[in-house]
Amino acid sequence: MPVTSHLDKLNAAGANKKCSTQDRALLQEAKLHYKEWITATMKLTSKGRKRVDEMVSLLNQYKDTLEVELIAKRGSSFLKRQKGQLKLDNSVIEEFLPYLVCPQIITGLNHTRFIAGPQQAFLSLAFMPISFEHLGKRPEVVLKLKDQDFAIGSTVHYQFSSSADFNSKDTAAGNFSLAVLAAECKVNLDKTMFQEAAGTAQRLKQGCPVAKYYILVEYLDMIPEDTRLTEIDNVYLLRKAKRLPFDKRDDPREVEAQHKKFPICADVIWEFTTQIQQFVDAVWYNPDDALQRGSFV
Repeated sequence: MPVTSHLDKLNAAGANKKCSTQDRALLQEAKLHYKEWITATMKLTSKGRKRVDEMVSLLNQYKDTLEVELIAKRGSSFLKRQKGQLKLDNSVIEEFLPYLVCPQIITGLNHTRFIAGPQQAFLSLAFMPISFEHLGKRPEVVLKLKDQDFAIGSTVHYQFSSSADFNSKDTAAGNFSLAVLAAECKVNLDKTMFQEAAGTAQRLKQGCPVAKYYILVEYLDMIPEDTRLTEIDNVYLLRKAKRLPFDKRDDPREVEAQHKKFPICADVIWEFTTQIQQFVDAVWYNPDDALQRGSFV
């Protein structure tokens, strides 16, 4: 199924009761530009780095149209101030990323059944029986999941039973998405967001120790930190830019100038894509190789 994270947010914003008639018309116009962006992306015939460059060019065109020409210049104060809450801006990157995970860019995908896109990813599984007398009954399975803006992984199905024949009344069954690579998409990244992401990365890797965790951010609103002190594998600065000062954020001229001076950088997107490729190619852990390595890891 195609990922439509951003389209869903456009539709939800248009249905918001606080959205004016003018804003609804603007959002309808945005959906026309959205369709042009997705159609052009899907029609690309190039491969590898060239395809990524072309995808980023189309991405910048759409984001400039949506965030500058429509919202910054013509949107109401409600739309300008609530675009973050409505996820109109960061959902664009969220919908863009799955298009990177294709055979024309990443090799080694054809033989593997996988999922790519926004997911409720697995963090932990625990058993929580109500009391001693419930030990022989259906297991009380508690799953902890976390919304991830982008994840590569697979669906895991499970069954736990207190009876050897897996009698249905004694069996708990379900499924979850196991993310082996996850990324959080941010328009702005501040210290609090970074710390929250570090906590999520730690919990994700407790559930899947081989997993990778990244943050993709457009504008930086903090002093960069060494991610090696956390479970975050890296933070990618898509525009290589700091956030506009508070007094300039609502000025359409300042927003437009920043977009022009600091477009989303194809080099950064390519570096992230390279990390995905290396991860797909790697043997994450094989204990049989310990004697050849001379070490456990």
